[in-house]
Amino acid sequence: MSKMNIMWVLLSLASNLEWPLRNKIKFTMEGQIGDLEVEKHVQYILSVEKRKDNFESVVMEHLRMNGAYWGLTTLDLLGKLDMVDEDEIISWVMECQHESGGFGGNVGHDPHILYTLSAVQVLALFDKLNVLDIDKVSNYIAGLQNEDGSFSGDMWGEIDTRFSYIAICSLSLLQRLDKINVEKAVNYIVSCKNLDGGFGCTPGAESHAGQIFCCVSALALTGSLHHVDKDLLGWWLCERQVKSGALNGRPEKLPDVCYSWWVLSSLIMIDRAHWIDKEKLIKFILDCQDKENGGISDRPDDAVDVFHTYFGVAGLAHLEYPGLKAVDPAYALPVDVVNRIFFSR
Repeated sequence: MSKMNIMWVLLSLASNLEWPLRNKIKFTMEGQIGDLEVEKHVQYILSVEKRKDNFESVVMEHLRMNGAYWGLTTLDLLGKLDMVDEDEIISWVMECQHESGGFGGNVGHDPHILYTLSAVQVLALFDKLNVLDIDKVSNYIAGLQNEDGSFSGDMWGEIDTRFSYIAICSLSLLQRLDKINVEKAVNYIVSCKNLDGGFGCTPGAESHAGQIFCCVSALALTGSLHHVDKDLLGWWLCERQVKSGALNGRPEKLPDVCYSWWVLSSLIMIDRAHWIDKEKLIKFILDCQDKENGGISDRPDDAVDVFHTYFGVAGLAHLEYPGLKAVDPAYALPVDVVNRIFFSR
């Protein structure tokens, strides 16, 4: 490994010290508030992959790579990743790669930075990053950085702070952050900060919990959390909790299970997770389960999907629900996977 790459590994590890990443939230649940239907969720995830002609499979055709990441990471957090065919999955992932180095959402689909991160994360789950031509993938990502430090999602040029996070997260996992201008990337993200302490998708855009996660994570992974007003942002984020215990993404919006991830991860990274009622949030997530067929929905009694199943389980993992593996708030991967990447080489 070159001196430059070693430097970025050390920077990444140092940034991890800025939040209680390895020290999970400690609290005691008083009384029984429900059970996580582990086996039913596992069967639901496996069934989504097997069924090719149902509505969910059809609408997810173009983003199957993301769906694979959501489903497989859920299985890993549940300790059930061994229930899938690793070789088959890795072979399919590599079929989605283009000559440019980027990955599409499915075989034959155009490459995009969104699907590229999911491909990297899936390979990381199986400890198979070695099958990649690392320079080829990292050059594709680096080529999407613009002069102002922002990132485009693909060749068509859409700009969003989601893509800044995805680029930084992918390159950090590949240990190639030296491929981009990190200072410019950080400065662009900071330019998207608002007076309420939050972040938007572009400069001047409304603060949103999903964008805040992306920006805070990117700043954490580059050792730049000093740009965040932790108390101001923490207040905005804890105000996302409604009476039911659920979290929403913006003021006056309906709550959604997925914000159990976006909001809670951000609060963990700025060390303000103790500002919300964790027991109520656990109860809300468990109430969104389909206890007969498995899966988790956005709100109780709605239709389940693999997206909300992952973010519900990942939120519970942050909340130390019994039996779940620890999950890293910035890389959105199990902590043991992240440790393997940075400490086992």
